[in-house]
Amino acid sequence: MGKILGLKCRECGKAYPAEPLHVCEFCFGPLEVDYDYEAIASRVSRETISQGPKSLWRYIDFLPVEKEATVGIHGGFTPMIRAHRLGQVLGLDNLYLKNDTVNHPTLSFKDRVVAVALTRAKEFGFDTVACASTGNLANSVSAHAAQAGLKCFVFIPSDLESAKVLGNLIYHPTVVAVEGTYDDVNRLCSEIAGEYRWAFVNINIRPYYAEGSKTLAYETAEQLGWRAPDQVVVPIASGSLLTKIWKGLKEFERVGLIHGVRTKVNGAQAAGCSPVATAFAEGRDFIKPVKPKTLAKSLAIGNPADGVYALQTARETQGLIEMVTDDEIVAGIHLLAQTEGVFAETAGGVTIAVLKKLVARGAIPREDVTVAYITGNGLKTQEAVAGSLGEAVYIEPSLEKFQRRFKLK
Repeated sequence: MGKILGLKCRECGKAYPAEPLHVCEFCFGPLEVDYDYEAIASRVSRETISQGPKSLWRYIDFLPVEKEATVGIHGGFTPMIRAHRLGQVLGLDNLYLKNDTVNHPTLSFKDRVVAVALTRAKEFGFDTVACASTGNLANSVSAHAAQAGLKCFVFIPSDLESAKVLGNLIYHPTVVAVEGTYDDVNRLCSEIAGEYRWAFVNINIRPYYAEGSKTLAYETAEQLGWRAPDQVVVPIASGSLLTKIWKGLKEFERVGLIHGVRTKVNGAQAAGCSPVATAFAEGRDFIKPVKPKTLAKSLAIGNPADGVYALQTARETQGLIEMVTDDEIVAGIHLLAQTEGVFAETAGGVTIAVLKKLVARGAIPREDVTVAYITGNGLKTQEAVAGSLGEAVYIEPSLEKFQRRFKLK
């Protein structure tokens, strides 16, 4: 028997075969991949991983594919930046940035999950892939489908940032702009998924897709010298990324690759779409859906599928979930760019602004090894900061005019 035992309901534990399924037929709970960790532990070590490809596929033994990687073979293994200048500003001595603004090929962490999802979709024999997306996922599905030679439909809210719409069209998928929120888009896609044999990465093959996020945790541990951080700050949209980072750290501990995982997992949301942060603040164990109204469109999911599990993870690890305003988001983008030279999209501004808030309230001590996850590139959301920047200084091509303009001798 291989490393994949099948699928298992996260609520009632009922087992299912490893097929394109995502909802338990008994309790309607979400399904996730069930692994044979003894089999995995018998064939992985720090040495075998270190000798693997410089991509997310160095962790293939922990990922839900049966054969070799066929899609997204260059994704992942992005830089871990020691953020000295940002840490100095915030008051942290051991701050790191996991920088997925340079992920291949579409400059967001979604390239990880899509690489896994489409590799698995090909194993299942699908010839058409699709997704509901707030932008980054659609870009990634479009690019990877082009590379894999698959037909592609991407469904997006009609008010998406122009750079992200262009980032779909260049790969020539069918782009469907839906008049409504992401949650409206997702409901439509669920109906379509029931009618056609298409691989919807975040619907019928979601259990496999979501596992790609674990590679951020694996890389974090390896790049920190095979240890878990003390604190992480993770942006929340559906909530899946936060839960999978925790799962990845615990998997590494379970097979003996790292030891003593006591990481506090902190979540970050925009105030204009903060159903998880609000539930956390109110002490609830359930999510009240909201209608998004925030410039952080990549996080604008009003009814997050994994919101409850994100709540559970933060509480289990003694982490926190905070929210920040649009003005704080823009300030976070500026701060990251001006201290570390990293231009993040709005989700990165949310992460940095929440990190700043948590440090200010004493929730993250100065000495803690802290990792902030920067999940997308700022070139995709230039509108967010366009009105808050200065302007270029125009001069004639003259040394005298240059010196006079800047009052130089």
